[in-house]
Amino acid sequence: MTHPFRFGVELKTPLSGLTWAQTAQRVEELGFSNLVVPDHFDDQLAVGPALAAAAAATSTLRLSALVYGNDYRHPVMVAKEVATLDVLSGGRMDLGLGAGWKRVDYDEAGLPYDPPGVRIDRMVESLQIIRRLFEDGPVTFEGEHYTTNGLEGLPKPVQSPVPVVIGGGGRRMLHLAGRHADIVGVNANLRSGEIGLDAMNDVLGADRFDAKLEWVREGAGDRFDQLVLNVLLAAWQVTAGGRATTEAIEAIAAMFGQPADVAADIPLLLIGSPPEIADTLRQRRDRWGFSYIVLGASSVGIEEFAPVIAELDGE
Repeated sequence: MTHPFRFGVELKTPLSGLTWAQTAQRVEELGFSNLVVPDHFDDQLAVGPALAAAAAATSTLRLSALVYGNDYRHPVMVAKEVATLDVLSGGRMDLGLGAGWKRVDYDEAGLPYDPPGVRIDRMVESLQIIRRLFEDGPVTFEGEHYTTNGLEGLPKPVQSPVPVVIGGGGRRMLHLAGRHADIVGVNANLRSGEIGLDAMNDVLGADRFDAKLEWVREGAGDRFDQLVLNVLLAAWQVTAGGRATTEAIEAIAAMFGQPADVAADIPLLLIGSPPEIADTLRQRRDRWGFSYIVLGASSVGIEEFAPVIAELDGE
């Protein structure tokens, strides 16, 4: 099944010269379908208040954390926050949930940085609790990491079900995402706890993404075609096309120490004129199924990307 293209923006703070409300309105005006906020302890707005303010300022924009760090808050609180935001937005929330990965967050907040398997196990339990709290009736749950005793999740979200977003780069996370999520983000493996050489090497080569999609497919089984597949761009650049595109790709390839053709094939990078980018995205959707593209939080000048959205309107 081919899903239509959708585009999102990940933002930590307002766009230059704008308030946060004006930023959300501008994202919506430019044709983006989603505004997402990361969940870390560095210089960024808090997820819940930021999404609530964005919801109040817009009418069609879908909203999400990308993603809630599970270890930073109890699943009961995540369920209440997401359900509240879904009510306030009139049913425009996605539930983005992750196991937590950024070591510096844990170190600076004094949180224990457990092995990946433990963090992932906790996230799976959290997702079970959150989904049940969205449904009618009291929830009693007894797991290895969390317990609830006859708790009724209130308020109830407008959507039933609320779409679930899970991303990952390793086999287990992508298998789980394929099994449990509605939207699957295919990323670098962040097992090292930082975006460094290990993460970079994990995405060098189109064949790496062939393998990652197989892991998603293993987890999803018969529901694979229903999944929306997402990629969060690490870098993107709109050029005048032709030689300008070639030079831009060569420049970023040199930064990674890779041949230009290798860099051009990495789905986390996107360079070209609006028609060139549109063709690249069509090819990537044909090969991997990526239809939901999010500009990363380090991106600037999102107005430059609007012609790309126009190129792919309705596709």
